[in-house]
Formats: sequence, structure tokens, C-alpha cells
Amino acid sequence: MKLVIVESPAKAKTIGKYLGPDYRVDASKGHIWDLPDKEMGIDFNNNYQPQLSARKPEQQETIERLKKEVARAEKVYLATDPDREGEAISYHLQCALNLDPNEKNRIMFNEISKKAVNNAIEHPDYINKGLVAAQQARRVLDRLVGYTLSPVLCKKITNKLSAGRVQSAALRIIVDREKEIKNFQPEEFWHVSAQLEKPKNKPQFKAVLTEVDGKKIKIKNKEQCDRALQILQGNDYVVTGVKRSVTQSRPQPPFTTSTMQQDAVNKLRMSSNVAMSVAQQLYEGFDIGAMGHVALVTYIRTDSVRVSSDAIAAARERIAQVYGNQYLPEKPNFYATKKQAQDAHEAIRPINLDLTPESIKDKVQRNQYLLYKLIYERFLASQAAPAKYNSVSVGISCGRCGLTASGRTPVFDGYLAIYGETKSKDKDEDEENAALPQLFEGDRLNLVQLNPEQRFTKAPARYTEASIIKAMEEKGIGRPSTYATIMQTLYKREYVVKDGKALVPSNLGIQVTEYLQKYFSEVVDVQFTAEMEDRLDAIEDNGEPWYNVVDSFYKPMQKEVEVALHSRKVSLQDEMSDVLCDKCGAPMLIRNGRYGKYLACSNYPNCSNIKSLKEKAPAKATNIVCELCGGTMMERQGRYGKYLACSNYPNCRNTKPITETVAKCPKCGKDVTKRISKRGTPFYGCTGYPECDFVSWDVPTGKLCPTCGAHLVYKTLRGKKYIRCSNKDCNYDGGEVSES
Repeated sequence: MKLVIVESPAKAKTIGKYLGPDYRVDASKGHIWDLPDKEMGIDFNNNYQPQLSARKPEQQETIERLKKEVARAEKVYLATDPDREGEAISYHLQCALNLDPNEKNRIMFNEISKKAVNNAIEHPDYINKGLVAAQQARRVLDRLVGYTLSPVLCKKITNKLSAGRVQSAALRIIVDREKEIKNFQPEEFWHVSAQLEKPKNKPQFKAVLTEVDGKKIKIKNKEQCDRALQILQGNDYVVTGVKRSVTQSRPQPPFTTSTMQQDAVNKLRMSSNVAMSVAQQLYEGFDIGAMGHVALVTYIRTDSVRVSSDAIAAARERIAQVYGNQYLPEKPNFYATKKQAQDAHEAIRPINLDLTPESIKDKVQRNQYLLYKLIYERFLASQAAPAKYNSVSVGISCGRCGLTASGRTPVFDGYLAIYGETKSKDKDEDEENAALPQLFEGDRLNLVQLNPEQRFTKAPARYTEASIIKAMEEKGIGRPSTYATIMQTLYKREYVVKDGKALVPSNLGIQVTEYLQKYFSEVVDVQFTAEMEDRLDAIEDNGEPWYNVVDSFYKPMQKEVEVALHSRKVSLQDEMSDVLCDKCGAPMLIRNGRYGKYLACSNYPNCSNIKSLKEKAPAKATNIVCELCGGTMMERQGRYGKYLACSNYPNCRNTKPITETVAKCPKCGKDVTKRISKRGTPFYGCTGYPECDFVSWDVPTGKLCPTCGAHLVYKTLRGKKYIRCSNKDCNYDGGEVSES
């Protein structure tokens, strides 16, 4: 019997299916050795050696179980993930299980398919000590930063704070953007356009004022605008030039870890953490009906857009088969991987294109289906033909003024038939005309209307989870596998909060960043962090002892700690809440105390009212009167959503749910309201329950399907709302819903 050791039981089940009865596949369940939880665990007298061991009982149990398996096995293969961390886990397994370090027992594969697994078995290799050293350096350095600086922050600012080598640099980026927004001074400018028409030709179109006396113009105030309007109102409009061309929009490359997280956030509204968790499930595999345990996608931690020739050939064959030869470019599309990328693995792609998203939709969870569909379509589209447009650019003169009109008409949708692009909200508001009349040089045009519009320059937008991941990648801080963890830490420490999609640094996050900038400037310096990432990457290639890299960072930091510990304690600024004091009516402040945050009246010392945020969540006053005692009903947030509670509690315990009526029940005609399940999932139910049992997970329209009689629901697809039948077997399409 031959033994194959992987990390996860799900991965073991998938691989076991491909290897057959001569192999046993077992799982280490992640790391078998860890650093201690509540102490540094670094031997400073021995080149920063990490003090690793089985810290949890289950880790020791795993080691003992695997030792018994090894004793019975004629051959052992270590098949952990094909990255630094996976290499380190294999090395620890080799040490803990007393495996021969001079034996080739390390196998790796980019996808969990029968072909890839069997090929790896046939070509085992030695454990890569360079990768292990690089991972150890990263782990030790992160432990040193976290366990050295976090106590300083807790002592000098407040408790339960943390600092991190990459986390603090990422927070700095968000804080700097917030300061940039706060200090932004808008500048006035005027945008002038003319609505024009060609006599006896439709449609009307818009032309934008771009120059005066042959020079580019930016109108800064109303006086300049009025002078331009005088010219535009008193002269003829003549076409001075027409440029026609066919333009193309090319498909994007298949996903890297970063771009997958960005599109999951933007298109699916998944957090980066959820996206990575679901992607891991798709990589490891799960049961899909009669097919059994199947892995769906290639390795999901990668910075490369490289794809195997077999996968490219399969994609081209699929495109021709499903969409037609016109969607297939003459030659395969190839994409350049960024210079700083490790390029260790392929891009993220489906393993088997015959396993379409629709074929597994009813066999997997909704998030698994949605992310697989995103990966599948992005990969397929990456090998499709470009989209083509007829583009027209028109120059127009009016006295001393020059105007420009442009239009773009789709000719061929190309890759967009497979994978639509996310439209940027930052796009110029003066988008191209949807259509232009047939125009020629010398044509005279009629002025329909002038449109002067005062505008102001806009502050840069706050980062979203998608854009901060993109920024981290572009600036070279963190690595694909760390982005989601970084974001979770920033939320957990309450350094960053979400306002819709926007990331807003809290007062605490700003003050922590400012403190680190003052005393530990390199920790929050983005360029320094990026250079350190490169040094850590280089350990595996150039053979520099990993502890030298660690020492060069840690020694200077020790001196900075001494200075910081002698600094004055930071006085945290209070945050204004939206809660009113129930004793005097003044706004309540959110303050940090020894035992956490609490509410305190801003009218102190005249009013000394305080409340615990944990004991009593902030409440908003309403204009609703309690029908039991006449008091004011307060809006509160509970476990299952918002509800109303009397302000005279505990003397009056009246509560009632806040219901949102969405439609009339298609069964009985009563109101259908939005509810929250015990799992926190929204659903829609009839207020006539239990007499009427109508319930829907999608927003109902209140109408019945004319085809099958089931109730109709609203579905949101790529930002647009459509009416669809709730019956999955019915193909009724009610069309797009206008938001007007």
C-alpha cells in the first residue's frame, strides 16, 4: 500500500477517487506544527529559529495516526498545496514522521484531475528547502512584528490592538486616501455641450466644446462660460472633419487570485474572505451527484495568467462548438504575466469545460455555483474574439469655437457574449453618443439646445474591498493568499468599517496609523514593505540565509521600540454616535474604556449618563407612539434584523418587528413582507400565515406566471433587474424592469 498525505479531507477524497485501491490518501488537516499562541516562540540565541511543535491535542493525534499509516506503507508521497506554505507543511510532515529527507517523496499538481495526479505520482521530487526557508522567514518576521509592536500599541493607545507587517501598510493606504479626501479642495469648472441635428436627419446628438481659437480650453468660471456661449449662440455649426474606424475591445486574461477576488466583490457582492473560502472548495472538490467527488478548478492561489496548451485547445473547441467559429480568433490569445509575479502556477480556470456551470447548478450551493460560473466564463472569454465597434469622431466648428462629437456602435459582441465587463462608476460622464446621423465634411448643422453645466472636481473615491486588493497587488505588498486575511484583520480590529461598499478608516485606525508612522515608520511605509516582500521572495532563489533578512529588519525595530515605550500615552478621540441620550436628549459619544467601547453623554458634566454598547445597542428615535404606554418607540437592531422597542423599558416591554411590504400575496392577496430567518437569511412571507403558507426566497412581484401559473419574482443579474418565473423548470422571461 502506498500512502499519499494531503492537507484537507475533501482533497483526500477527490484524489483517492483517482488513485484506486493500491493507494491510501490521508489528511494532515492543515499544519501539524505551530508557533505557541501566547508567547513569541522565537529562539533569539539560535538565528531566530521558530519553536514549532504540535500545540493542540488534535495535531498530536494526527501525527500518531499518520505514523501508523507510514509504518504500513511501502511508499509515502507528500501532496500538500503547491506553494510556500504547502512546502513548509510537507517539510514538517517529513520531520515529524521521520521520513528520509534524501528520498523523492514530494509531489505537486496544479489541478486535482486524474491526469495531473497520476503524472505527479510518476515524477516525485525532493522537498524544496528554498521554499521552506522563504516561508519560515515570512512566518518568523510576521510573528516578530506582531508580538513586538502589538503590546506597544496596547500600552500606548488602548487594549486589543495589533500591528502587522503587511496589515499596517494596507491600513496606511486606506488612511492616506481618507486624509486626501478630507483635505480635498474642489475646483469649479464648466462643461458646455450643444445638442445638434442634421437637417432632415435623425437622431439628434451631443457635441462637446473642446477648444477656442485652436487651443484646448478648460472653462473655470461662469464669466468664461458666458463668453463661450455668446460665440456658440451667434454662429453656424459646420462639420470640419469626420474620422471613421473599426475599434476593438479585447478580452481580459483568465483570473489570478487578486482579479478573482475583485470580480467576486464587484459582480457577486462576496467579501474577499468568502470568495477565497468558496474557491478553496471548488479546488478541493465535493460530491456532484452521479459523478461523485469532483474538483472543479485549478489551484486558486496564483499571480500568473499563464494557461497550458491543452486548456487553450479545449477552450477554443468549446467556443466554436457553443458560439460558432466567428467567435474564435484565428490564433490563440496569450497574456503577459506581470514582472513581479512568481508565475509558479497557471491562472485559475475550470478543469473540465464539459462540466458547465448550468450542469451543476442544482447540485451545489449558490455561492459555489456563482463563483464557478464566474471562473468558467472568464476563462472561456479569454480565448474568444474581440468585440468590434464602428467608431466615429466628428470635428465641428462654430465661429472661434471647436466642438467634438463621437459615437460608437456595436458591430460584433465577441467575448462579451460570454463574459460581460464591469462598468466603472468613475467613467467620464460625457460618454459617447449611442448613434450619430450620417455626417460628412462641410455639412451644416442646426443648434437645438446649448447645455452649460457648472461642475466641480471630485475628491478621489474611497477604496472598496476590490480596489484595495488591486492597490495592494499593484504596490507589491502582501501576496495572493494574504489579501483576504488582511481585510478580515482590519475589520476585526475595528480599524476599518464599511459604508456601503466604501472602506472608511475609524478614528482608532487613523490614530494607530499615525502612531506607527511616528515611531515605526518602516512598518507602515508601502515602498519598504514591497521591497521586503521582494527580499523574502528572493530567499528561495538566491540562497541568502533567511535569518539574515529577518535580522536586518528586527534589529532596527528593537531600537524604535525603546523610544516608543518612553513616549506619552495617546489620548483617543471620541466618536459621535447617532444615539440620543435618553436622560437629556444630547448626542451620545462612543468612548474607549478599559473593558471596551461604551456610550457617554456629550453633555457631561451636566449629564453623566453612560451605557454599555454590549449591553444596549444604539437605538434611533422614531415618530411612532407605543400603543401600550404612550412612550416613543425606538428602532433597534436585533439578531434577526431591525425591530421597534418602547423607550420606557423596563417599565414597558412592548416590541414589534419592522416589516417591509414588498408585494401582494399571489395566493390570498394579503401583504407579503420581508423577514429574516434564524440563519440571518432574508426571505419573503405572507402576513396571512398560518392560513396562507406563501413564502419566497426571491422578491415576489405579486403576479403569476402566464406560462405555468407559479409566482413571478425579481432577479438581479449584472446590476439589472428582470422578471423571472420562480419555477426552475419554466423558461418564462418577463424582461428587464425599468427603474424609472
